[in-house]
Amino acid sequence: MAGRVLVTGATGFVGGRLASVLASAGHEVRCLVRDRTGSRARELEARGFALHEGDVLRAESLRGAGRGVDVAYYLIHSMGRGGSAGFAARERAAATAFARMARSEGIDRVIYLGGLGDRPRSEHLRSRHESALILAEYGPPLTYFRAGMVVGARSESYRTLRHLVERLPAMIAPKWLKNATQPIAIDDTLRYLAQAPSVAASTGREIQIGGPDVLSYGEMLDRMAAVLGLRRRPRVPVPLLTPWLSSLWIGLVTPVDADVARPLIEGLAVPTVVTDPSGAALFDVQPVGFDEALRRAVAEDAEDRRPGGRPD
Repeated sequence: MAGRVLVTGATGFVGGRLASVLASAGHEVRCLVRDRTGSRARELEARGFALHEGDVLRAESLRGAGRGVDVAYYLIHSMGRGGSAGFAARERAAATAFARMARSEGIDRVIYLGGLGDRPRSEHLRSRHESALILAEYGPPLTYFRAGMVVGARSESYRTLRHLVERLPAMIAPKWLKNATQPIAIDDTLRYLAQAPSVAASTGREIQIGGPDVLSYGEMLDRMAAVLGLRRRPRVPVPLLTPWLSSLWIGLVTPVDADVARPLIEGLAVPTVVTDPSGAALFDVQPVGFDEALRRAVAEDAEDRRPGGRPD
């Protein structure tokens, strides 16, 4: 059933794609942007989306964002940009302001995408779960999706994998490289998110989603090499290398900022796999395997890199 939806994080990797998928399904889409003069916001407007300029850290600026909206998607997480000082407090304030706006303006449901993994050691990852708790407490009924690595051409996770394989003849192999994770293709993630408004049973519950393959990060590196037509990169065991030091190393050898790499790597410090598939079973989605997700991402990446395509 089509309706009016509000998408936050619409200038980001997941949000921008989701806005297009929802519009194609007949929804009227409004996007929350911090600066409507920015290039990505202007691109959204040119594609026909209504914009509301507001900042979740300035509650007064959200007034009117949810007016007439049936469902809101909360896809805001800074992934470490801007440093870690006060990060958790900002995330709590943002989720609280948005939840209260959503409830006061009569939004029926909020849909949130967080991360998989029990007892995460990272403040960044703990804050994602805390955001879900805040949204549920102060806002409308919540559908809480939890996913591990989302594989797509412009995701930081994909970029990190690809650059490590392409740039290094050999790689260090810290202990966390062996932990299990359950990646999911961006297209499948979007299918779950887009179907949620019409799946009434997903209201007020947690939905864990993942692809069919459970892999270690080391195995994912090998599969990335195979998809790119490169030989597997030998790995040198360095068991005492912490996620923090690993993020600094990644920041040095790839274009991915170390502050962004840190929560990505810390997310691998514990297993990030689906432990309760019952929520995902409510949806009509058959996720593709990791190799196919990689092939799609590589193909889109190649398209982006052509003259006139979107830069990496």
